[in-house]
Amino acid sequence: MNIKLRLTLLNALEFAVWGAYLTSMGTYLAGAGLATSIGWFYSVQGVVSIFMPALMGIVADRWMEGQRVLSLCHLLAGVFMLGASAYAYSAADAVQFGPLFTLYTLSVAFYMPTIALGYSVAYAALEGAGLDSVKAFPPIRVWGTVGFIITMWAVDLLGLQRTPGQWAVSGALSLMLAAYALTMPRMPIKHDGTQQKTLAQALGLDAFKLFLNPRMAMFFVFAMLLGVCLQITNGFANPYITSFGDMPAYADTFGVQHANILISLSQMSETLCILLIPFFLSRLGIKRVVLIALVAWTLRFAFFGAGNPGGGVWLFVLSMLVYGVAFDFFNISGSLFVNQETDESIRSSAQGLFMMMTNGLGAFIGTQAAQQVINHYVNYPQQAGATPEQVIAGWQTCWYIFAVYAAVVAVLFALLFKEKAAKA
Repeated sequence: MNIKLRLTLLNALEFAVWGAYLTSMGTYLAGAGLATSIGWFYSVQGVVSIFMPALMGIVADRWMEGQRVLSLCHLLAGVFMLGASAYAYSAADAVQFGPLFTLYTLSVAFYMPTIALGYSVAYAALEGAGLDSVKAFPPIRVWGTVGFIITMWAVDLLGLQRTPGQWAVSGALSLMLAAYALTMPRMPIKHDGTQQKTLAQALGLDAFKLFLNPRMAMFFVFAMLLGVCLQITNGFANPYITSFGDMPAYADTFGVQHANILISLSQMSETLCILLIPFFLSRLGIKRVVLIALVAWTLRFAFFGAGNPGGGVWLFVLSMLVYGVAFDFFNISGSLFVNQETDESIRSSAQGLFMMMTNGLGAFIGTQAAQQVINHYVNYPQQAGATPEQVIAGWQTCWYIFAVYAAVVAVLFALLFKEKAAKA
């Protein structure tokens, strides 16, 4: 099979695993009495991303072929995710935070490294085939988003948004990918036996030397600050939209009844925006592309605050459409930028470091901070006797706060990050 087709299927499965639960898990947790813990389920992805992608990247760089590490991680992620689903079903209305959170955490601890590993495997395979990864990878990555959308729709239409069945779908797909990853082209381990290594080199920590480069250090700092935005809508958009269902005027709207399908417009936007990356990155450079992403995050949050599932649904739709720019123009462009700016011997480690700063530190800080803001402004009816109108007003305040944050980061990035000087 053509290498592009093989990588297309790999990407589709990779993100289908995540799409099965990422946008709907918050609604299940709220219904299970764990509304104030939603932030922990999303931020733990950030916690494990602080160290797991980097560690697995080191293993792939130094000791085990990348496609084998990818397979092993998906095997373990799938087993633990199926365990989380089985526990939640067996516990029913008596589900406890501790056991569920433990099983879920173990699963995402092994899933999160697979994103960076998948990129590294793809880049190596494309370059091994004599292809330009900057031009060839974005059209392949599009199908990852398609896979994400397919499982979002499947979970919605099968009635699994409010059940732990979404985790069962994710776990089964992860096991499928564990087997498929072993069919990928071999990703050679970078051996360098010609000279004695320092301890840092032996452990593959060379990537952290990138912080000694002021420009790369600044890029990674802003990667963390932008990473704050990544999981906020994934964790809280679905509970926000479905909360309109407590108001008679919105109870029967499409958005309330099928929040996942409405939210999937965000991923559809991604499929188009990914294809634009080579054009914008080559002509505008990384600084302008990231600035566009930050402006898009500002609009993403502001439109959420202003919209509703009724007459204001067009604002929700606009929020979904700008998400593709907000997400892809940083995550995908950032990954390509890191790949271009680092030596071949540390690329897997560097991708792990990028993931650590965005989906690790950034996402953890962002989701925990967002949960505190929401706990402060959103009074859940079952907890405080608030009216549905008060609940929605609280949600809207939160979205505007998030929009202001993204705008401030955009201004700081414009002032502080310096574009690499062009060669004469």
